[in-house]
Amino acid sequence: MKPLQLDGSSGGGQMLRTALSLAMITGQPFRMTAIRGKRSRPGLMRQHLTCVKAACEISGGTADGAEIGSTELVFRAGKVKAGDYQFAIGTAGSTGLLFQTLLPALWQAAGPSTLKLEGGTHNPLAPPFDFLDRVFLPALKKAGVEASITLHTAGFAPAGGGVVECRIEPCPKLLPLDLVTRSEAVATRIRVLTRQLPLSLAGRMLDAAVEIMPTRDAAIENCEPGPGLGLCCLVETDFGAQRELTSSFGEQGVAAERVGQRAAKAMSDFIGSGAAVGRCLADQLLLPMALAGQGRILTMSPDAHVPTNIAVIEKFLPVKFQIRDGERGTKWIEVA
Repeated sequence: MKPLQLDGSSGGGQMLRTALSLAMITGQPFRMTAIRGKRSRPGLMRQHLTCVKAACEISGGTADGAEIGSTELVFRAGKVKAGDYQFAIGTAGSTGLLFQTLLPALWQAAGPSTLKLEGGTHNPLAPPFDFLDRVFLPALKKAGVEASITLHTAGFAPAGGGVVECRIEPCPKLLPLDLVTRSEAVATRIRVLTRQLPLSLAGRMLDAAVEIMPTRDAAIENCEPGPGLGLCCLVETDFGAQRELTSSFGEQGVAAERVGQRAAKAMSDFIGSGAAVGRCLADQLLLPMALAGQGRILTMSPDAHVPTNIAVIEKFLPVKFQIRDGERGTKWIEVA
């Protein structure tokens, strides 16, 4: 079968991860050029390379150009096999993004699978463990996906060292998602996650967040040994399974107050938007919507990941997405 030709210059690693997932599901090989072409360090980084190698292992596939810094990759999948797998990124690269790459292929396997993933679990610019556990997987459950993720050791950048275990049950047919209405928030929780850093920093971060998002359910939680600091805001509606979580992580040169304010402001923006689906979750639901063949969500104004992700999906699958304006800057995203 002739490989699909994909230009990776307009997006980041998400284009590659989506292509890997769809190649394993459809059996359609692809050639991607200019991978992460507009990034300051283009080409495959270690976390992207781990996704490629993991896709090869679970599908019996092959990959030409699978090396650090490569800007071109040809991937051919074989048959995805259920099983017990273990992958170590070797850096603080996101275990969450690796999980999301392998999950769609494994839920279409013939039997249950487990994954043990080592690397970062609480990363900037990637879904932290808490988001996967409390927001992403509950949303997928509405589509019929039965999967769970367990945190054994938290891993912050730049040290990494985190460990998660995942279990995926077979789901041969997805149900369409219809996430377009949201009731009022009934519970808001704020958690500061800290490892081997002064509690005063965590306290300043928490106080700054609570000023923006007042709540009685706010706490500081110690993680496993190793330096790191982050804050998560979780909101739940009376639908129970409908949630949003925003997060922000400490970095050198950035005041603790600023870190707390980022996550709280992002949550405040979501609540004020009236959207049913947060900006990050919207991007992550595009693939299951397409695999179901239909669905719709009402989300906040999407970021640049959405059009590039859609472009890859529409190359592999006979679906078309539509994006139209909603009220207060929201967007309807539909697939048919």
